[in-house]
Amino acid sequence: MHDSGLIDALWFLLASVLAVPIFRRFGLSAVLGYLFVGLLLGPYGFAVISDPDSTLAISELGVVMMLFIIGLELSPPRLWQMRHRIFIAGGVQVLLSAALLYAVLLAFGLRWQSAVIVAIALALSSTAVVLQLLAERKQLNSAHGKAAFGILLFQDIAAIPLLAAIPLLGHAQSGNDQSTGSMALTAILVLLLLILLGRYVMRQLFRAVAWTQMREIFTATALLVVVGTGWLMHSVGLSMGLGAFVAGVLMADSEFRHEIEAQVEPFKGLLLGLFFISVGMTVNLPTVMADPLLIGLGVVLLMTVKAAVLLLLGYRQCRIGRREAVLLAASMAMGGEFAFVVFADAVRFGLIEALLRDRLVAAVGISMALTPVLLTLLQSYFNRHPLETAAPVYDTIDDGHPRVVIAGFGRMGQIVGRMLGARKIPFIALENSVEQVALSRKFGNMIYFGDPARLEVLQSAHIAGADLLIITADDPETNLKIARLAKRHYPELRIIARARNRQHAFRLMDLGVAAIRETLHSSVEIGKLAFIGLGIRHERAEEYARLFLEHDEHILAEQYLVHDNEAALIASAEEAYRELEALFDADRLDRPDSGQP
Repeated sequence: MHDSGLIDALWFLLASVLAVPIFRRFGLSAVLGYLFVGLLLGPYGFAVISDPDSTLAISELGVVMMLFIIGLELSPPRLWQMRHRIFIAGGVQVLLSAALLYAVLLAFGLRWQSAVIVAIALALSSTAVVLQLLAERKQLNSAHGKAAFGILLFQDIAAIPLLAAIPLLGHAQSGNDQSTGSMALTAILVLLLLILLGRYVMRQLFRAVAWTQMREIFTATALLVVVGTGWLMHSVGLSMGLGAFVAGVLMADSEFRHEIEAQVEPFKGLLLGLFFISVGMTVNLPTVMADPLLIGLGVVLLMTVKAAVLLLLGYRQCRIGRREAVLLAASMAMGGEFAFVVFADAVRFGLIEALLRDRLVAAVGISMALTPVLLTLLQSYFNRHPLETAAPVYDTIDDGHPRVVIAGFGRMGQIVGRMLGARKIPFIALENSVEQVALSRKFGNMIYFGDPARLEVLQSAHIAGADLLIITADDPETNLKIARLAKRHYPELRIIARARNRQHAFRLMDLGVAAIRETLHSSVEIGKLAFIGLGIRHERAEEYARLFLEHDEHILAEQYLVHDNEAALIASAEEAYRELEALFDADRLDRPDSGQP
């Protein structure tokens, strides 16, 4: 490596390590951090990078790998399960947003070919930013979170034909109709060839490589498939990303899917970050600063048009309620990282000028920076002014004599219900997930739609006459809320609750609830099988498991007395470990095992 290349790499790493965590600390996207690094290092910042164009060429492989991984996740069965949320809601959002933005761009004087590409690119939102924001706010499983995921999935799919259309429209704009027709025919033939190779050759190739049991060769093969399919498309004038995406879809149902994804993911992350840095280096900052009002107007138009479409779509099509529709619109009104790819290709094929590209990139970046701030302000407003929402219509419960009420009918609740049902013990299960209720009823379970954290729902389940309340909800805070409510109104009721960990168990024990840690017994069972696998007799392994459980329950009771004293808790844990070692040693000495461990 030349000295200049090594110095460039050092600058990339240093600036990213410093800038990106700062952006994340303030709730902004890592993409914005990378763009900022590019602005600083590029020719319009401190000009410390010697060759921005070569960096951009290499970093485009990050986008290619991202599209390959998206293809790996889009197996036909998964697409079919999410078909309404993806294809109807996502299709309406992209088409309607693009149509409105297309009209705006035509009014600003763009040719129709350029306006089509730019409008569709602006209609797409940032998958990385939206999902990160939803995850940070624990809203991925909310109504607007599920709607956003489906729409984003369609947008990822829509980006593929968009990238393929750029060179075609570029030739069409030049007036060379014969060339356009020839490229379209070539694209179809190459796609068919790629599908045939993927279906009959790629899987056999990975089977042969997997037989060698050499991870480095498997990694090289995965990279070969990604880069090779991308080059195949690029050689006929189409997008490299299109070839990588098709290859990913072809491998989505293979037995090597997860291993391939694990091998490609680290390269994708590094090169994708480098790509955003390269995009930032290409932004002509003086030109952008010369027209701040125009760029500000572009940001307002972009976010207003997309927010209006998403608000209408969420409220009418997705039927998620006003508040959820507002949150959906606010989280997805921004532009997306695919726009950077599209604008770069559009300049290359003569669809837009570099000046317009710089302005569009700035508008998309600003919209992405504003989204976390907008969501924070909206959340604060909703906390002060909660929207009036219709109360859910819970089921009417007719069974008046349950001995047990199960609050939460997920994985643990279903096992408890099966055991009770096998002994003909009457129980009622309450679950506030409509999907879970519908699924469980298919198997004949006595389950009702209702929120067990509401007193009126517990009363309708005849909790007053039950012998036992079993709380098995997935969320630890929900378990505490239900236990607190039941203890306050039914202090004599026996309650058994699922605990996430020791600290959660202590909080339940504060309420006088029997806490069962959800991973304790399964972990002990794994330990017992490990003993057996290491040559210890089955009876001895069973005894070790019993000793561990008894000792752990004893230590839990002791630690509960000092659980609010961190120093005492640490000392107790250390002492407990020494006691357990002595307990196992004593059992081994008392009952020798014929020389076995």
